[in-house]
Amino acid sequence: MMRSLWAGVSGLQNHQTRMDVIGNNVANVNTTGFKRGRVNFHDMISQTMEGAARPRVEVGGVNPKQVGLGVQIAAIDTIHTQGSLQTTGVKSDVAIQGNGFFVMRSGEQNLFTRAGAFSLDEQGMLVNPANGMRVQGWQAEVIDGQTVINTSASLEDLVIPIGGKDPAAATTEVFLASNLNKNTPVIGPDSSAAEIREGTWTVQYDIFDTFGNTHTLDVAFTRIPDEPNRWTATVQVNPELADETLQNIAVGGVASADGQSFIVEFSNDGTLLSVSNPEGGLQNDGDISVAIDFLVPETSIPIDPDTGLPEGPATQSFNLNLGRVGAFTDSMTQYSSQSSTKVFRQNGYPMGYLEDYRIDQSGEITGVFSNGTNRTLGQIALASFVNPGGLEKAGENNYVQTINSGLADIGAPGTAGKGIMIAGTLEMSNVDLSQEFTDMIVTQRGFQANSRSIQTADQMLQEVLTLKR
Repeated sequence: MMRSLWAGVSGLQNHQTRMDVIGNNVANVNTTGFKRGRVNFHDMISQTMEGAARPRVEVGGVNPKQVGLGVQIAAIDTIHTQGSLQTTGVKSDVAIQGNGFFVMRSGEQNLFTRAGAFSLDEQGMLVNPANGMRVQGWQAEVIDGQTVINTSASLEDLVIPIGGKDPAAATTEVFLASNLNKNTPVIGPDSSAAEIREGTWTVQYDIFDTFGNTHTLDVAFTRIPDEPNRWTATVQVNPELADETLQNIAVGGVASADGQSFIVEFSNDGTLLSVSNPEGGLQNDGDISVAIDFLVPETSIPIDPDTGLPEGPATQSFNLNLGRVGAFTDSMTQYSSQSSTKVFRQNGYPMGYLEDYRIDQSGEITGVFSNGTNRTLGQIALASFVNPGGLEKAGENNYVQTINSGLADIGAPGTAGKGIMIAGTLEMSNVDLSQEFTDMIVTQRGFQANSRSIQTADQMLQEVLTLKR
């Protein structure tokens, strides 16, 4: 009689625990990155009234006779299914689509979370504003002029220095892809100023020195008489200063005699064929470029720290890239259509300030500077686990590693089974209210049934007590 009482008590207690878990799920239905819990039961140890017996010659086998002693909780699982994504439009909000956890730093401890509602603190660090924990990743490094991110290095705090400076860089490469009209008139010896202007196509573009000062690059193209596919290109830097700033032009390592011009030749199909100068310099294979040196004005020359005077005439060099032999895209061409002014890229820029940033699917943070440059600042790390269900909840949407979760495998998003990041969104709770309310009804009925078994056992005890009257 007492066994049914205690079995009913175990049912009440464990269904109450299940109701607690369901209540917590419902309470966190709008918690960012929350993962719902699930309670599984299994029966408690059974009391054996009579053991099993093997078959004999006379009779067959006998099954064991056991009385169950109640129910107990088998597991309270954390269900790590994907939550729906909600668009917020906030550039520092990040959601993970797929597997993985953000790595957060609190003192010397790493914690893990799916909640990506981040922002910047006063020092420009990317943090969780609710508790100040710092988002972990890797800062970008500049090595030999190239920006690299070492994702195998130790994790560090991510800093986005809004308002930080981007130093000026001198122009070393200019890429030209103009079309020269094949029907451009040839300039004769007695041509008027208007005819000279009509027969000259000029391309102008700004280039920069090491201090970020702007200099005007001027390239004027004119057709060579009696040579329909050959053009003379005359280069000037800062044309308002005439030829005082132009130092040298070289093709294939050979300097031109006048230090200002070179010859561009096209094939009959209108694509680039070669570039040369009369002194023997020639390029007619692969990428075509012209090396140009010019004198930097005194205001742009570094100061000698010992004398306080300019360090002397400074020469800046850059390559004028005309394209690739036989290529149409991003190369100089000669077709019977209007001439175009197209300098589609040069790699110099003045000093700028960090104005904005973007986070892409790989977690890379790109800074947008006022000088028009975009520079990689860092990358957010993701951690994955062999058994994410083995993580232990630490509150504030965070998890900590346990002996059954496995070690954190930290790497870049989109690699080794890790998900991708979507900026401007947040992952919502994966709680399904319809499922929770259904479980709530089932749990309530289970609780009522167990309470009824206790009431029935009590009535039976009452009958025993009233046998003798």
